[in-house]
Order: sequence, then structure tokens, then C-alpha cells
Amino acid sequence: MITLEPSQDAKRLTTTEEVFRQLKSDIISLKLAPGAKLSEAEIAKACNVSRQPVREAFMRLGELNLLEIRPQRATRVRKISHEELRNTRFIRAAVEVEVVRMACQVAQQDQLDLIAENLSLQRQAVDASDAAMLKSLDYHFHNLICLAANCAHAFKVIAQNKAHTDRACTLELSDAEGMQEVLEGHTGIYDALCERDEETAVARTRFHLRHLDATLKNACKNSPDFFED
Repeated sequence: MITLEPSQDAKRLTTTEEVFRQLKSDIISLKLAPGAKLSEAEIAKACNVSRQPVREAFMRLGELNLLEIRPQRATRVRKISHEELRNTRFIRAAVEVEVVRMACQVAQQDQLDLIAENLSLQRQAVDASDAAMLKSLDYHFHNLICLAANCAHAFKVIAQNKAHTDRACTLELSDAEGMQEVLEGHTGIYDALCERDEETAVARTRFHLRHLDATLKNACKNSPDFFED
């Protein structure tokens, strides 16, 4: 009979998860710019871990198309792909439209109150020009709507696709105007949810997601080296 050693295995998995989350965060926040080279050995040294969890984190990021891993060649942060952005936005829109429809029908008042609290924090983040905080609250805002719709599983799909759009959104949130537009978009969706107005909620959700078009146009103009195809 084979006996596993859960303590060692759990520690390795936890280390892999920590490295994965940190690298993913740095990629999405553009601390690791598109096209940047990554060294497995250097990251392992910086994180004070062995190379194995770094290698596993690299593989997971490669599966998300955030890293370009080529044998015998340097691993790079993938540039932002226009095609992938179009595909992921389509998937997000399809899912989120149905989520807000359901939320209009079944959301409880305590769930709407949690969304209102999130929006209040978003206003504070905008007033403080805290783009990092607003991005985090944006993530939780969409999750709260899924929870209000009793569609928690849907957020897994949304989160997977947000990994691609969030890098472009980081560029959007670099100025006060972009931050204010995100807040206004979220507020409009929330107001429609409170009114149980499905069609308005859907229309505002679609508009909120289409806003990415202008973001991409400006980002491509200002940071062309970040993009491919």
C-alpha cells in the first residue's frame, strides 16, 4: 500500500499557488510588461523556493495564455492579443448578460446591500485615485452579482476570461477619467438591478463591456509594443 505524505505535498502545492498568484498579479498589473523575459531560476531565487513550483506556475500561466513557453528559448510574458480579447469579451458578455437577468429576478436585499457597499468603496478608490483598489473592487463587484443571481459557478468563467481583459483594463484605470467611467458603469448596472429592470440591466452591462473598445484603441495608440496581431 502506497502512503502519501500530505504535509510535504500540501506545502509544495501551496508554494506553487503562491508563486502562480503573484506572477499572475504582476502580469495583469503590468509590473511584468508584455514581452518581458522571465527566468525560472531568478524567480525561484527571488521567492526563496525551488525551481519546481516556479516551473509548475509557469505551466499554469501558459495554459491561460499569459506566458509564452518555448523549449530551449526564453519564457516571455505574452503580448496582449486582439483576437483573444475579442473572443473573451464575447464569452464574458454572453455569460454576464444572463447573470444580470437572473439577478434582477432573484437577488435578495441583503445581496444588493453588499453590492452597494462595494460601490461605496469604489467611490472612495476613485476619489483617492487608487487604481489598484478599484481593480480589486471591480473583480468583487462582478462576483457579487453572480452570487446575487445564485450563479456562483458563472464567475469562474468570467474570472478566467478577465485574465486577458484585465491587462487592458489596467491601462484604462491609469487615469481619473477611466476610473470614473468604470464607477459610473457599475453604478448604472446596480441601479437597474435594484429596479428589477432586466432590459436596462442587460443594456448597461453590454455597454459597460463594450467600453473596452475605446480602452483598446487608446492603449494600442499609447503602448503599441504591448499588443500583437
